[in-house]
Amino acid sequence: MRTSRSVVIGVDSSTQSTKAVAVDTATGGLLAVGRAPHTVTGTGGARESDPEEWWTALATAVRAAVRDAGIPATAVTGIAVAGQQHGLVALGADGRALRPALLWNDTRSAPEAAALAAGLGGPKSWLERTGSVPVASMTAAKWQWLREHEPAHAAATTGVRLPHDYLTERLTGHAVTDPGDASGTCWYGHGGGAGRESYDPEILDLLGLDPALLPAVAPSGATRVGTLTAAAAEALGLPRTVVVAAGTGDNMAAAVGLGLGGAGLLDHPVVSLGTSGTVFAATRTRPADPGLAGFAATDGTYLPLGCTLNCTLAVDRFAALLGLDREDAAPGADAGVVVLPYLDGERTPDLPHAAGLVTGLRHTTDPRAILGAAYEGAAFTVLHALDGLLAACGLDLTDSAVRDRPLRLIGGGARGRTWTDTVRRLSGRPLVVPAAEELVALGAAALAGGAVTGEDPVALAHAWGTGAGELLPPLARSTETWDRIAGVLTAASPGLLR
Repeated sequence: MRTSRSVVIGVDSSTQSTKAVAVDTATGGLLAVGRAPHTVTGTGGARESDPEEWWTALATAVRAAVRDAGIPATAVTGIAVAGQQHGLVALGADGRALRPALLWNDTRSAPEAAALAAGLGGPKSWLERTGSVPVASMTAAKWQWLREHEPAHAAATTGVRLPHDYLTERLTGHAVTDPGDASGTCWYGHGGGAGRESYDPEILDLLGLDPALLPAVAPSGATRVGTLTAAAAEALGLPRTVVVAAGTGDNMAAAVGLGLGGAGLLDHPVVSLGTSGTVFAATRTRPADPGLAGFAATDGTYLPLGCTLNCTLAVDRFAALLGLDREDAAPGADAGVVVLPYLDGERTPDLPHAAGLVTGLRHTTDPRAILGAAYEGAAFTVLHALDGLLAACGLDLTDSAVRDRPLRLIGGGARGRTWTDTVRRLSGRPLVVPAAEELVALGAAALAGGAVTGEDPVALAHAWGTGAGELLPPLARSTETWDRIAGVLTAASPGLLR
């Protein structure tokens, strides 16, 4: 056994589970993956998780990855956490969560988001300051919800953290975040034109949020912020000398894993098909579009992102309701069926209270066509957001150099034949499906590698080849399907989709 090998750990703490990858720092070779589940609770618009369970899952997943990699614990030199964005963790005096975390897909804060968006000079001012207009998913709206609905918890809060911040603090004892994940709070930005991005004091004042409750912002997600505490080292079974990087949000880590950023690909579109559907690209400038989140990337570039709440989970729910396997679908629009699968409300378009809509049913309708229409509705929503993102970045959608640029398709849906076929039919684009399945965790590993070696994490991930994969040629674009779904969405808004 080579004991001189340097191994880094990348952690993906997502909505449903934690994944930890053990990666050879020199080659990028994936040695092992450890996993542990999370529990999400809540009915209606509520979605909550216990942060203590995230920590337990992280320790379990890291121990499994090291064990299955067959390496000594002393080979591990660095670790970084990428976490689900926007979640609100309110800490008490003991440094532990006062209540379950409010997750990104908790829509109870929609009224608070609307009220915030109307303040501070309106949406245009928010875009100028933070790159995003408050919606239910943003952390600022969740903090406002806590203040209004659970004032005792808000008053007792001694620290406000994002999920990845919370876990990094458990690893190091240091309260730190990075520009990428911080940019998803709606209280981090240009500070009203004050220059360098930072926490915006006027927004914090509007929220009644003491800046002392917030973590320091590291220069990048690859910044070395410390080493493991004694308690963390014991929980993970690793030496205290393991370097901990600042880490970032899950979308920012996925971008690193794909080689997107200043040292890699710019203006290359990505579609992620998971519980949510997201579209993003690394850019040099931040677009100001109310339908997008004007995030920062973790390396100094920007990562504008569009997000839909209803993607693979919503389609799987339709499959279960119909008693079908998820792959047993037929094109829905061919049968005149359109499904808008907004089972959890929707974010892009901004319809937080919407329910799912099915139209075009006949006695002769094949259930497989209904399932196929659910795929089409979800894919349309994601791709429509992508078109808006590319246009907001100043790219001409009629330019063949833009129109024919491959989509990088990631997430659980990228492994499904029906998903890939549906995206190809509705986009008319070629697809690159990376061979690596754990791009968020691999991106986090590159951040850890950057903290250990001093290398740019995007360049490191590019050298590792984590974003490489199969190229699927385009299919003829089904404009008829696209137009049919767009027509139903227009006709149903806002009357049927409030």
